[in-house]
Amino acid sequence: MFRRAITSGDDAGEENTLAMHYVDAPTLGAPVTSIDKPRVYAWLVFALTFGLLLSDYMSRQVLNAVFPLLKAEWALSDTQLGSLSGIVALLVGVLTFPLSVMADRWGRVRSILLMATLWSLATLACGIATSYGQMLTARFFVGLGEAAYGSVGIALIISIFPPYLRSTLTGAFMAGGAFGSVVGMAVGGVFAARFGWRSAFVAMAIFGAALVVTYALTVNERRLRGSHAAAADLRNRRPGFNLSLRNLFAGLFSSTSVICAYIGSGLQLFIMAAVIAWMPSYLNRYYAMTPDKAGVTAAAFVLIGAIGMVVCGVVTDRVCRHSPPRKFAMAMAYCLTTAIILGVAFQLEPGVKQLAVIGVGMFLAAGTCGPAGAMVANLTPTPIHATAFATLTLANNLLGLAPGPLLTGMLADQVGLQDAFKVIPLMALLASLAFWFGRANYAQDIARVQNQALATEA
Repeated sequence: MFRRAITSGDDAGEENTLAMHYVDAPTLGAPVTSIDKPRVYAWLVFALTFGLLLSDYMSRQVLNAVFPLLKAEWALSDTQLGSLSGIVALLVGVLTFPLSVMADRWGRVRSILLMATLWSLATLACGIATSYGQMLTARFFVGLGEAAYGSVGIALIISIFPPYLRSTLTGAFMAGGAFGSVVGMAVGGVFAARFGWRSAFVAMAIFGAALVVTYALTVNERRLRGSHAAAADLRNRRPGFNLSLRNLFAGLFSSTSVICAYIGSGLQLFIMAAVIAWMPSYLNRYYAMTPDKAGVTAAAFVLIGAIGMVVCGVVTDRVCRHSPPRKFAMAMAYCLTTAIILGVAFQLEPGVKQLAVIGVGMFLAAGTCGPAGAMVANLTPTPIHATAFATLTLANNLLGLAPGPLLTGMLADQVGLQDAFKVIPLMALLASLAFWFGRANYAQDIARVQNQALATEA
């Protein structure tokens, strides 16, 4: 029945065809354990993998909380302080893709344990460093350990859950980065104030190490697949997709829809990155807030955005469960609504009303993360999902997270931050255009992926 449905050409049956794909058929190369209802064990794996993501960002961002103390104790310049933070971001950007490819080949569970162990030990090394050089070296290994965790972690998670939860899982998992950043800075600041800056790093290292031990005792390939036989079957199936460089890039970029998902996601996150980076300055300049109050208020907007990722992912899965093409429509709706709300917000005079409207806009600004992640998962072979999410991460950084703060600052130098904020919501229109173009090609792209899956299984 599925083969007949996928080859039918009438427009009226298109959504039913895609719905059958979405409910009944796994992505190319999907494991046999893709089930209709997630097991309790699957949720436990999600919780532990999410916990390690919190540890990832807590270890990364705790440094920001102790900047003043390091500067005073070691007489560091702002450039040196910036390098301690920037080296982690640099390694994450450079190494995400190659390390994700290695994880797809070597095994995701083993890769996760190795990465988490490395960043936890490196964070502990930060706590016992006695000079700038030692701290920089330790931070290098923090970045090395964290480089591919996000992409490998979400690839592992979606492999053990039914496809209809992909938007929810992706949105929730990516929101963990924002939650971890806020917790890392807040908890790190408390420890540093009470027990000294070294205790902040030690606390993060202990938290990470405890999770590593728990993960190692709880998560393994045998339990993920349900039995030794299922695990062996999975290993036997993987050679059906040859992980050569040519096939890798073909799997990552073979469809117009997945390319549009990469681009649309990155362009939309331009807004999120720009507002988060410059909101403390905006509050300081136009609301006369002190730096500490501006920072706390800006952190509230980060949390609002993180909550929005989760909620928008859940809503998308509920709306699109029986009609996958709607994922693109939902992503477009989030983009257009963000453009309108933030466009109006930054036209208002500073005040409580403006802050409330900005909060609504930020709630939706990263709502495309869940749908975009689900699109990428549906349109790429399962054996390279970690690499596919690394590609999505790369697009998010190159198109949004990196240029957003930079270009907003350049524009602010010319016209002022207030007028710069009036312009950046327009980026959501370009993101919406990318998602619209992807939606126009989704039906034929998903049919081709499924035909490849059927051919592989034959």
